[in-house]
Amino acid sequence: MKLKVRDLDISTGDVFIAVINKIDAEKLDLRSGERIVVKKGRKKVVTAIDITHSRKIVPPGMIGLYRELQESSGLRENDLVTIYISQYPQSLSYIKKKLRGERLSQQEFDEIIMDIVCNQLTRVEITYFVSACYIHEPSINETIYLTNAILRTGETIKFDDYPIVDKHCIGGVAGNRTTMVVVPIVTAAGLTMPKTSSRSITSPAGTADTMEVLAPVSLTIPQLKKVVAKTGGCMVWGGTLNLAPADDLIIRVEHEVSLDPKGQLLASILAKKKSVSTTHLLIDIPMGQPAKIKTMKEAQYLKKRFETIGRALGLTLSVVITDGREPIGRGIGPALEARDVIWVLKNDKNAPQDLRKKSLFLAGKIFELAGRCAKGDGKKYAEAILNSGKAYKKFVEIVKAQGGKEVQPEKLKIGKLSYIVKAGKEGKIRHISNSKISRVAKVAGAPNDKGAGVYLHALFGQRVKKGDRLFTVYSNSSEKMKFVRKVINEIEVVDIR
Repeated sequence: MKLKVRDLDISTGDVFIAVINKIDAEKLDLRSGERIVVKKGRKKVVTAIDITHSRKIVPPGMIGLYRELQESSGLRENDLVTIYISQYPQSLSYIKKKLRGERLSQQEFDEIIMDIVCNQLTRVEITYFVSACYIHEPSINETIYLTNAILRTGETIKFDDYPIVDKHCIGGVAGNRTTMVVVPIVTAAGLTMPKTSSRSITSPAGTADTMEVLAPVSLTIPQLKKVVAKTGGCMVWGGTLNLAPADDLIIRVEHEVSLDPKGQLLASILAKKKSVSTTHLLIDIPMGQPAKIKTMKEAQYLKKRFETIGRALGLTLSVVITDGREPIGRGIGPALEARDVIWVLKNDKNAPQDLRKKSLFLAGKIFELAGRCAKGDGKKYAEAILNSGKAYKKFVEIVKAQGGKEVQPEKLKIGKLSYIVKAGKEGKIRHISNSKISRVAKVAGAPNDKGAGVYLHALFGQRVKKGDRLFTVYSNSSEKMKFVRKVINEIEVVDIR
């Protein structure tokens, strides 16, 4: 069937979808969700279809293309294309195989992941894959196969230096901006640490969101390599680098359906680290009831899996289990977290000591892992670098190399509107909820509003009197601030007893 293209100029969020009128769909006996091939000359693309009854949206004789499909195919308004029914990809049979609890081969994982990257699988079909891996956890070998499959679908950045060190926290803790302290400490000692980080998906800020307050993070691979050659490290967003792109697509689906299969977590992290040629990797597993990993049994199981798979992939890898019960640092939100980081690096009296302490611990473990110092001496070695001012100097060097400039922490733009939450009674702070404090920061506008977020005045274990400040919420939107007050009245963010 020949149809003319209509550019719908609407985004679907990285999914290929075309729309045809019900009259044309009936001629081909097509139903919503089925696949068609859209072809013009040598160009052809496979897409799922939606069907409309509206002649206004897509009249008979036309095919509407959503933005992702239109950009990928290069087709334009009024282009004449041929459409025909497409066969279902072979990878669907492998997903069904995994749903039955059967083991998959390297070739089968390769086909699934390639089809995800090439938009040959719908969001629903990717959800089946995620669910299959959640119900039937991949074996050690399957996780290695999955890691390799994710790695092969993207770019790999090569460096001449050795070792290449990195760290990764599996998340679940508010604040916790240790990466931005660790990278300058480690690179100031002469190690190479090209840190690619994520933006926020469900939190008030990812490392990339926070670093973006100070410098551009959307670098190309040549730009990244130039920064690393000059400074020894970087802190950039991995989303522009095409490193393990399948991983980002899978993670979006996982968050939509609130599933986090352990095998995919392992493969995701290790593939991204291998994609930047990491040789020595430190994994941080925060553990506690509010965190992703709630029990020591879970944490130890994940630790052993990381170690086994890391060895199989040729990584020198160490895993630490840390306290994930409370937020780390006082600021939660991009600018507030950036301010905390700079205070720590400058050894300022305002520096949150928990962020300083954890960053030194992690940097020390990296030094020990890379053989820079004896086991047990790493933290002392890291502290000497931080206290000397070398780490702050290196931080400014990295910021400038990425296109930013040195900024005094007090001059960072925090939300112009503020709301102070005070203690309703006297007592000791027994708990500050990671999820609830993060929710308040997100309602205030973080991370899109870089100045929005929460600043903690009182911390876990501290005694407070009635009327003492617990935390301040910042925002640039009066509407969001109204909603913040409503949310705070509905949930208990700080437990005082």
